[in-house]
Amino acid sequence: MNKLSIVGAGMVGEAAAQMIARDELCGELSLIDVQGDLAKGKALDVWQAAVEAGSDTRVYGGSNAEMLRDSDLVVITAGVPRKPGQSRQDVLSINLPILDGIMQDINTYAPSATVLVVSNPVDVLTYRAWSLSKLGRDKVFGQAGVLDTARMKCFIAEETDFSARDITALVLGGHGDSMVPLMRYCAIGSVPLSHFLSDQQIERIVQRTRQGGGEILALKKLGSACDAPGVAIAQMVDAIANRRNRILPAVAILEGEYGRKGIAMGVPCVLAGHGIERVIELTLDAQEQAMFDHSADQVARDIAEIDAL
Repeated sequence: MNKLSIVGAGMVGEAAAQMIARDELCGELSLIDVQGDLAKGKALDVWQAAVEAGSDTRVYGGSNAEMLRDSDLVVITAGVPRKPGQSRQDVLSINLPILDGIMQDINTYAPSATVLVVSNPVDVLTYRAWSLSKLGRDKVFGQAGVLDTARMKCFIAEETDFSARDITALVLGGHGDSMVPLMRYCAIGSVPLSHFLSDQQIERIVQRTRQGGGEILALKKLGSACDAPGVAIAQMVDAIANRRNRILPAVAILEGEYGRKGIAMGVPCVLAGHGIERVIELTLDAQEQAMFDHSADQVARDIAEIDAL
């Protein structure tokens, strides 16, 4: 990948930039923020750290939207983070016009760039970004499931004391309290999770995963999660930059999969080259489908509200 731009030089944008530059996932990285000097300072810091790590990625910062020009991939992290007690939907009215302005800039300076949305509420904003772009669903999608799955794997490792390297997990649905952890697909060393944990322990992990972001927010008080989201972004960027054909959960526009159309939801996707190669549709049992539909209904209501504006 020649050029990648991150719009939003907050803690998540900075954390993602550190990983991407260190791992040399692009030749040039632009860090863009309305606070231009802040973006310049963070970009310089990230660049110097990358150099020390042996990377030749060049990192620049500023506030000028023209810095988007010639971007192969644009990652959107800009927006107001949640405060303790707020849901992701509570920040929708603030972050929606921010997203709209960014998409206008992308359409002007990088109309063919792949777009990865991270700002919350990510499901609704991914749909909005796609609707404002002139691109297919393969080029506009969101990050949520990689982070949610990492949180679940962390909690499983804590509960079982097994190595996280051997844990596989999968989370679908909206990025919030209605997310759908698919416990049938969770295993440790290919052994089903139910072999090691009771139903009560598994349910405790499910609930903690759903509230994972809120738990961090309540403890930190002055900021939300940033390091884990940064790693999740870098994983998706790596899959695209290196054409890995990785199966990762992503917020994708559905075209009939899982019985839904015209909605953005977290589902397993094949990520490579220019973005989403295909959406993988799993067969859900009745309980899983009911949870997925409940999550989708909440996202659909939010999308209907912004469509009516």
